[in-house]
Amino acid sequence: MAEISRYRLRVGAVRPSHLMFTSGVGSIVDLPNFSVLVKGLDDWRYDKLGENAVVITEPRLLAAVQTLLSKTVRELRPAPWIPGTDTNPNGDAARTGVPVMPFPSWMRCTACNLLARVDSQAFGFENDKPRKPHEAKFFHECGRGNKKRLVVGARFLLGCTAGHLDDFPYLEFVHHGGSCPVAPKPNLLMEDRGGNIGANVRIVCQRCHADRNIREAMGQRNRDKLPRCRGRHPHLGTFSPAGCDKQPHILVVGASNQWFAQTLSALAVPQGGASELEAKVERFWANLQHVPGPQMLPYARSMPPVSFEFEKWDDEQLWAAIERHRGSLEAAPEKEAEGYPDLLTPEWQVFSGATLPKPDDDFTARRDPDGVPSLLKGFYSDVVQAERLREVRAMIGFTRLDAPDPEDPNLVTRAPLSRSKPTWVPASEVRGEGIFLRLPEDLLMDWEARVADSTAIRRHREAYGRFREYRYSARTGQAFDEDSRYRGWPGPRYYALHTLSHLLIRTIALECGYNSASLAERIYAGTEDDPRGGILIYTAVPDAEGTLGGLVSLAEPDELVRLTRRALTEARYCSSDPLCAERLPRKPEDFLHGAACHVCLFVSETTCERGNRFLDRRFVVPIDDTDLAIFPEVP
Repeated sequence: MAEISRYRLRVGAVRPSHLMFTSGVGSIVDLPNFSVLVKGLDDWRYDKLGENAVVITEPRLLAAVQTLLSKTVRELRPAPWIPGTDTNPNGDAARTGVPVMPFPSWMRCTACNLLARVDSQAFGFENDKPRKPHEAKFFHECGRGNKKRLVVGARFLLGCTAGHLDDFPYLEFVHHGGSCPVAPKPNLLMEDRGGNIGANVRIVCQRCHADRNIREAMGQRNRDKLPRCRGRHPHLGTFSPAGCDKQPHILVVGASNQWFAQTLSALAVPQGGASELEAKVERFWANLQHVPGPQMLPYARSMPPVSFEFEKWDDEQLWAAIERHRGSLEAAPEKEAEGYPDLLTPEWQVFSGATLPKPDDDFTARRDPDGVPSLLKGFYSDVVQAERLREVRAMIGFTRLDAPDPEDPNLVTRAPLSRSKPTWVPASEVRGEGIFLRLPEDLLMDWEARVADSTAIRRHREAYGRFREYRYSARTGQAFDEDSRYRGWPGPRYYALHTLSHLLIRTIALECGYNSASLAERIYAGTEDDPRGGILIYTAVPDAEGTLGGLVSLAEPDELVRLTRRALTEARYCSSDPLCAERLPRKPEDFLHGAACHVCLFVSETTCERGNRFLDRRFVVPIDDTDLAIFPEVP
């Protein structure tokens, strides 16, 4: 790779939020001419940021990250970035960013089919246009006139459920596990012949003329022919000394299962019942926690954000609040987390409280003085217009081949972000707006009692048990623990709230022009011991579309009546009926939805908090049995 260092470093750009969903640590990012792998946190550099260095503050989220990851994590940081790339493409801004490396390491010439490693000196690299980093490319001088032909990554990889990723062993594969008898490092050819029965790619050794089709490594019956997993984490540059006992799987670059982010998100809401001063101390605790005593407060006040956030209070009041907050943290019991930390309860307490917090830069909400519109009295018990929201999301790791479980963080093996325990994790924040809708508790309780013994609920619960069993046994190869079969099942209430949320999101996208992918949901269903009944639909995009007030305006009385009426009316029918309306999981099926499909209920993956699971129209509107519907009539 020595030749690459002579060229410009910048090869592309992604949004900060993409680092949480599609392009985070350990993922493969497809650029126009080649693909790269995002390196681990050890290689991220913030030393040149200076005054541009930013730390994202959200105490609740930081505490949750520490619970799941490590107590060594002290900060939430956005991606390293310096403004000025467009104005000065030769300055520090163009050399500061998220570090990447070319991956896969094997590359193929699109003209002569030469297959070689990127560090074999067979290929050159070109990235000499400061304002067009997307035109960076690898090339091979071949053919008539030795023209520069485009070189692309060889598209096959090996991965395992422990989070390891490796190049496909082309050299050993074509020689059936051995080496070339003519040369130690021969040139290879990759001939893609196409076809309609899976991959038809032939690997040929140019020295001994051995050849083999990639089909011989694909499929369940050929999986045992693959080499043992070497325990490689290319984003960290490490191999497991003892290797890995997991069965490797052959992957294609760009496959949707090669990387799944494991993230946590929280809304920046004031702590329930806390005063304005205590809420601010909690929010800016990263700036206050190291103040040794009240005598240092004048110095702390000389620097932002303390300099302007605590002007209302004198040093004595501020120090007392700092001591109270420190005491509450030290008094918190240390206990082993059995699942994900609870980040929804403080938000529910704020939205459902009788009095909303005072407006600030992160959270501003209001209720209509006249309350819920008269036509919707039996549908909603409360409507809150959140004119200003801030969502913070932090990445704690990633998985391969199998997505993280939304209820059990330890079901799937999480790959590390750094070689040692991290002191910080990547995070992003977006600002937007939202609508909070609360359903009457008596309505929910009566409905739950009515459907508790129904066939539909029983089949959904049994399908969840099969889903848990199949997923556990397929990944671990061990016997399933019957005591955990229904652990994490959200219950009937969640089905109703979640389905209603999707109906409203899809109607909002049609009514006001919001793209459904720019919306997100948070379902407050609670537990059997602490039942709740709320839905928050909010914008979650880092651009102007999320902050223009278009969503909040739909909570005005007339608009909300029309929105709800249209959502419930259209939910009664689906163009995929009767197939959609009759769908219920039956043994041995383990899908987690009923009357729901891409036509009537499904939304984008970034919008739904549960991956389009736990949905069924029959629990909201009557489509077969009226007794199953929580809303048998429309407003």
